[in-house]
Amino acid sequence: MKSQMQMNRSRHSGYLPAILVLLVLLLAGCGKAPKLPALAANDVIVAFGDSLTYGTGAGEEESYPVVLGQLINRQVVRAGVPGEVTAQGLQRLPQMLDEHRPQLVIVCLGGNDMLRRADPAQTKANLRAMLRMLKERGIAAVLVGVPRPALLAGAPEFYEELAREFAIPYEGGIVKDVLYSADTKSDPIHPNAEGYRRMAQAIAELLRKAGAI
Repeated sequence: MKSQMQMNRSRHSGYLPAILVLLVLLLAGCGKAPKLPALAANDVIVAFGDSLTYGTGAGEEESYPVVLGQLINRQVVRAGVPGEVTAQGLQRLPQMLDEHRPQLVIVCLGGNDMLRRADPAQTKANLRAMLRMLKERGIAAVLVGVPRPALLAGAPEFYEELAREFAIPYEGGIVKDVLYSADTKSDPIHPNAEGYRRMAQAIAELLRKAGAI
């Protein structure tokens, strides 16, 4: 008969494969977070979007791209057009890329599509075309989700789906958090200066976690 020590050793050795599998899964999970190339001090970032990027509801110097540039000590171009829908953004993007030649583009569009009740599938297709354009040009991208214009609604799932598809960093909660707090918005669909500052802080943190800065 086996001694108690031998039985314990046999039992413990049986646990080893399961422990190794668990460790592999944990390590794989840790590596899933999308990364960005490190930005040099003189690299250009384009913040591309609509009124949320333009800074409607606050002064120009209080817009999130301006504040973000101060936080990360990089040039951040404020390329926001109030009222723009994704179809218009798709047409405008090539000119912005040619003009500024950025190393990174932060895409925050889709809110006006939802306000105009555009087909979500078309909105997703337009955003996908923008992200594909950036990828084909070798430009890094970050995606910012915009919540649906409804009480307690979050960003549509297609934002996160696109971020996974292109393996890019995604910020899906900050715009909702800002617009659902009376202290951080200037009207129902635009932040105030404090709201834009919080957007900038959240995006700066995302860039740090992704290794860009």
